[in-house]
Amino acid sequence: MARILVVDDDVGVANTIDRLLRSRGYETVVVHNGYDALRTVRAEKLDIVILDIMMPGMTGIEVCKRLRADQQTAALPIIFLTAKAMIDDKIEGFEAGADDYLTKPFDIQELSLRVRAILRRVRMNNSQPEQEEEEDKILIVGDLILNQQTFEAITPERTAQLTPIEFEVLRHFMMHKDEIFSSERLLQDIWGYPEGTGDPALVRMHIRNLRAKIESPDVEEPVYIRTVSRHGYTVRRD
Repeated sequence: MARILVVDDDVGVANTIDRLLRSRGYETVVVHNGYDALRTVRAEKLDIVILDIMMPGMTGIEVCKRLRADQQTAALPIIFLTAKAMIDDKIEGFEAGADDYLTKPFDIQELSLRVRAILRRVRMNNSQPEQEEEEDKILIVGDLILNQQTFEAITPERTAQLTPIEFEVLRHFMMHKDEIFSSERLLQDIWGYPEGTGDPALVRMHIRNLRAKIESPDVEEPVYIRTVSRHGYTVRRD
């Protein structure tokens, strides 16, 4: 049974999410500020965090950054909940390491679907056999290298540390370098969302952040993650 941490300074919102998740069979822990969130994550075994951004004292962005900076919690899935809907706010959330993002007011059923999809993705990743051979730890496509142990993307110009979801997106491209993926296909393949339920903006923002980390010198003229007009994205082919 998955254990979910709900972090929101609005007691009413937190209790609503708590009731929903419990009705779906999940175990939940509810706290109302960032400090308690960090203490709870370090003290208990959790499977996912649902995290409000705008909280007094310590924002959800800061909580997320601290979790991603700690090796023990770096891969813990995080869904942001926020009333902030501007594109720059969403980009900041993904740069901090969020897996997904819902804007308040949100549909309770949509939140449930997102939680289920992320947990399914994590279970699938954890069930894959461990890679034992040294060469399996590295993926190479042209001049782009992905270290699957350190979550680092390496190009001749730079080495970039990726968030867990950025790593999964880039790894998916590199393992299928001859394919072109639409946003809808990526939402299904990586996030596990049923067809028509995910937000294509989620893909666009993660692609934007990935390009900011690995493309050089001009992010607007990508070398590694190419856009194929009216079709989607692909990693550069040899």
